[in-house]
This record gives sequence, C-alpha cells and structure tokens, in this order.
Amino acid sequence: MVSRKPGAFYRDVPGLAMKFNFLKDGTIIGFCLAAGGRSHVEVFSRSEAAFSETGAINHLCLDVENIGATIAHIRARSAEITDRKMGCDDTWQAWTKDPGGVKIELFEYTGKSAQFVGLDRIAKW
Repeated sequence: MVSRKPGAFYRDVPGLAMKFNFLKDGTIIGFCLAAGGRSHVEVFSRSEAAFSETGAINHLCLDVENIGATIAHIRARSAEITDRKMGCDDTWQAWTKDPGGVKIELFEYTGKSAQFVGLDRIAKW
C-alpha cells in the first residue's frame, strides 16, 4: 500500500531523494526533493483547502540562470513581476502569475542554496 503522507509518496513511488524541509512555527509545511541534476520538486501543504477541493495548481517554480535578466524580460512584455528577494532556501526569487492566476516562482541558485547543501529552512512568510 502506498503511503498517504506526501513526503513518503514522492520518496517511495517516483524515487525522489529528500533534500530538506521548510519549517514554520516548528511544523513542517513543505519539503524539497531532488529530481535529478539541478531539478528539484517543492511540495507544500495548503491548510486553507484540500487539493481535491481546489482542483488547481497553487504555484510552480522554475530555475533560471540570471534572475535579473529574467525579470527585465518579463517587464519588457508589460507583465507584472516582483523584485528579486532572497528566499529562506538561499535562492534568489521573483514571482509572477500566469493569465489564470497560477503563481510562478522564478529562482536562481546560489552557492548556499538548500537544494545543494541541505539543512531544513525556516519559512519567513
């Protein structure tokens, strides 16, 4: 029987390796899994609704090589995007949305990124 716990499911079924947890108020609210090479999967709990009730993607995350250039590219097309900020996982981040309202996180790795060095991180949002 497959575990109903998301971390166990992603670890055991597709075989992704756990990298680190996101913590808030002492509780695990999400985790990061290695998906091969520089690819990672971030999974977060969403307390305000069960996934089966929403039927929608909350957000997706894309790795970019130069977040400054990516922000400029998006703004040149008159789309809204946040300024870059350092995330709790030590990646540079910026956020935009698709036309349907799905949040898109763009991030650029740093030498301290948790995706590579591990260690649980405290969520600051």
